[in-house]
Amino acid sequence: MAGHPVFDRRETRSFAREIKFLITAEMGLQIQEWARSNLERDPSGVGECGDQYATTSLYYETPGFDVFHQKESYGRAKYRIRRYGLDNYIFLERKFRTDRLLAKRRTSVPLEGLQRLGELQADPTWEGYWFHRRILTRGLKPLVQVSYDRTARCGSAPTGPIRLTIDTNLRVLPLPDRAFLPGLGLPLIESQCILELKYVQDIPAIFKMVVERYAISPGRVSKYRLGLGALDYSPSLRPDASHA
Repeated sequence: MAGHPVFDRRETRSFAREIKFLITAEMGLQIQEWARSNLERDPSGVGECGDQYATTSLYYETPGFDVFHQKESYGRAKYRIRRYGLDNYIFLERKFRTDRLLAKRRTSVPLEGLQRLGELQADPTWEGYWFHRRILTRGLKPLVQVSYDRTARCGSAPTGPIRLTIDTNLRVLPLPDRAFLPGLGLPLIESQCILELKYVQDIPAIFKMVVERYAISPGRVSKYRLGLGALDYSPSLRPDASHA
């Protein structure tokens, strides 16, 4: 589709950190107010405060749920497609993480490019070739859609950029057909939301202030895992499930 932004970014960061907190919706509103007074708005944000947007992510998985089970390299690399609001373009994303390194690759393609990802051969002339080739090689297919509303605020610290996000109205849909239905699906963690703090190396003083002020503790929170848990995939998620 003509007019979509051409976007192909590779980012590698050493000692990048992301910590998450599952908090009440009431506390989320309090932290949102604090963040708007102490951090800058997200450059891509909209709304009255210029820091909000709707996000829909389509997550890829193998028939044996190797990503969920973090089997070998599937535990380090995740593939997804992301759409913001009702934009007519999408982002093909790969996120690779180790203890010391975070590497991301992100490419924008027209929304209609979803259909190309269903083809059995990848086209080297297409901007999404790298993503298509890798999901074919790794046996990945779309499984679920997770959508949510995000508030994002940014800033800087001595070690690098920092970012605070609050995700609300989380919903999940079983969606193996490479489509997007923003805002629809089974509600997740009602009356709760997800707070995420992103920084480099050491947690900055301003984020320590948030943790101490609201007496919150980090935990392992995965939207993908929450979504699978809410759907009828339980037999396949057992540790002894077949990977055939």
